[in-house]
Amino acid sequence: MNAERSKVYYTAVFLHVSFQAIKRSMAGRESDSLPCWLDTNLLMMLSRELRACRDQGGYLGDARQALDAAYYHCGLLLAQCPGGLNSKLCHQHLDAILLPLQQAIEVLAAPCAMSSTGFWQATARRLRRGWRR
Repeated sequence: MNAERSKVYYTAVFLHVSFQAIKRSMAGRESDSLPCWLDTNLLMMLSRELRACRDQGGYLGDARQALDAAYYHCGLLLAQCPGGLNSKLCHQHLDAILLPLQQAIEVLAAPCAMSSTGFWQATARRLRRGWRR
């Protein structure tokens, strides 16, 4: 895993854990019809991190699409916070964020196939260092 892919992976893991923590501790009970009062400052910070992660993963195909979906749903959640949702809808929004984040993590964790570009980059590195036997 290269450094950029690794950074996107660990940021996605951080975001997934953070949204899970919000769901477990701040979103109220899923069966409640009471208003859900999430901390919008925390959600805005996570949204910025999610956008940055999505932008860094621009070349990663399926991971980018999953991060884009998570960012979209985070925006929908933010548009209705605080107090615009009941706990059940809040949990649905959080699930809609968590699912694509989990998909992105799975895609990023999978070993990437060496592309022809990667082969030529590796060859160029070996040539620059000199052939060692």
